[in-house]
Amino acid sequence: MTEATAMNRTDIPGSVFAELTSVFGLGKVREERYLADGLMNANWKVDTAAGVFALKRVTDVSLDWLVRNLGVLDALAGEGLPVSAPASTVSGALVAEVGGGVWCLFPWVSGSHLRGVDLSLSQAALLGTHLGRLHEALGRACSSGLLPAVPETVTSGVATPERAVEKSERLSGLVQDKRAGTAFDTAAAVSLEQRRALIGKYADWRPQGEVPGGGHGWTHGDVQYRNLLWEGGELAAILDWDRVGVRPYAEEVVRTAQVQFGVGGVFDLPRVSAFVRGYRSVKPMEASALADGARRLWWKRMTDFWQLEFHYDRGDFSFDELFTADEALLHWWTERLDQVEDAFAAG
Repeated sequence: MTEATAMNRTDIPGSVFAELTSVFGLGKVREERYLADGLMNANWKVDTAAGVFALKRVTDVSLDWLVRNLGVLDALAGEGLPVSAPASTVSGALVAEVGGGVWCLFPWVSGSHLRGVDLSLSQAALLGTHLGRLHEALGRACSSGLLPAVPETVTSGVATPERAVEKSERLSGLVQDKRAGTAFDTAAAVSLEQRRALIGKYADWRPQGEVPGGGHGWTHGDVQYRNLLWEGGELAAILDWDRVGVRPYAEEVVRTAQVQFGVGGVFDLPRVSAFVRGYRSVKPMEASALADGARRLWWKRMTDFWQLEFHYDRGDFSFDELFTADEALLHWWTERLDQVEDAFAAG
């Protein structure tokens, strides 16, 4: 077992940290502090003789993919986007493999993570314009050879009701096997039963066809409040570039709006519309494509159980609260499907 796999999420073994400071040429470290905001990867703030940085241990994408994605950030920053380009190792690499882990380093950016409901309507629109600018800039990075060519078409799979019910029944079996369960187990069992009823009731409302509308291209992949820093009313930084990939543009617009403005079990529809309006001011998109993207994400949320799969298959409880919040939003969304799609189209 390597030191990196032996460490828990919040700690870096002394020998690994010493090697990291040498590899990145940081000099004396004055302070090291774990940051609890991330979900997948682990992050620390390090105050060193070379400056203040965010140190990231990346655990959920391949090394080649990570290096490719980080290599785009200089170009994006050069276009004036709020992007923090990575700091290189002393040998000029963007990624360091130390102690069995994969690490990257970024100059520290001050700011706060704000949920969508904490943004004003004008800030929601501003976030939309930044996302539109980002999609345009990633397209230019592709044209210049920094990213591979975009395929002519992309498809978006639509889960069948039968497959979704099968997945939910398997999870229900795992919950029942626990016998003396926790409060979460009880809530999960109820939610799974309710979900099967919803899938049966709304199966005919699922998206038709696997080709989304609205065009496609290179996207960030995880634009949401944990990966955004705001300072003085402005967007200071877009973080976490692990998931850069080719997707339907409407998919990223709708997902960003859902994570930002689907708070407390409801959608803040005025902010959704403001956000989409800001995006379309930079990158025009048909209202029908946005409504289609909203329907596709709704059905994906209806038929996906990834948080429960982490809990019961992997013993990882990190996403339990996220499941509870998403479940409440799904029920609210389902009862107001037309209103939500109208809010995206109105933008």
